[in-house]
Amino acid sequence: MPPAVQSMSPLAPIGVSAALETANDQSVKPKPKIFDEFALIDRVGIVSGGNRGLGLEMALALCEAGARAIYCFDLPATPSEEWQKTQNYIRKMDNGSRLEYVSVDVTKQEDVWKQAKDIGDKEGRMDICVAAAGILKTHTDCLTYPAEQFKAVLDVNTNGVLYTAQAAGQQMRRYGKGGSIILIASMSGSITNRDHAWVSYNTSKSAVLQMARSMACELGTENIRVNSLSPGHIYTSMTAAYLDTQPHLLEKWSNLNPMGRIGRPDELRGVVTWLASDASSFCTGSDILVSGGHHAW
Repeated sequence: MPPAVQSMSPLAPIGVSAALETANDQSVKPKPKIFDEFALIDRVGIVSGGNRGLGLEMALALCEAGARAIYCFDLPATPSEEWQKTQNYIRKMDNGSRLEYVSVDVTKQEDVWKQAKDIGDKEGRMDICVAAAGILKTHTDCLTYPAEQFKAVLDVNTNGVLYTAQAAGQQMRRYGKGGSIILIASMSGSITNRDHAWVSYNTSKSAVLQMARSMACELGTENIRVNSLSPGHIYTSMTAAYLDTQPHLLEKWSNLNPMGRIGRPDELRGVVTWLASDASSFCTGSDILVSGGHHAW
């Protein structure tokens, strides 16, 4: 293998290399390794915005993939009923995975850092970060957009994402095992949603895209990968505020992509598990669009 290939898969030999290495040994009975590449056995992670919605959906997926513990960061002092039922569901799976809840304001940098350090102290590692906390404010004309409202959106959607990524990344560096940081952006970071005056939201998500690229370039040699994930129109508790009060929007949004429908939260499970796992070991600084092909049109 050329010198420029500086690392080996932790599952090596793998793929065609494994086939060639064992070609002359008839006693070897090959076992599929592709599922092992996606497994998250014994890994520890943080999911901000994990009390409900997309954050909770992704946290559950990571637990199903075998993570030792996933800590959900969110603002409420106590977790939602939805979260508690999900935690109980994971317990009944009996795969050794734990879903934990931490009440913290992601806009408070030092508080977020401290919570992550406490997790590192307890678990002895940090492998995964999904920065999913975000807010969306009501339609406001860009020329009269209130400063305080603009700041509030960026404080959560941009600053909060940075602080969460920093907190997890510090622990990844501390333990020297690398890791995967996944910043939840939006297709709204690279396009503008027609007829929606969301200048603060769009701006905040565009910043997250560049944040992922910038952090990826700084942390790559430490084997800390940073990518962004950009969902399209998904029915969540956040978008429900629009879809449930304006029924015509469902048809409108559905017709904006080639698949003719909006997405489900569970349709992010596979991609977030891939990004968190060794299966995406050479993927960093990328934005993964899950939008039903919205950009294709």
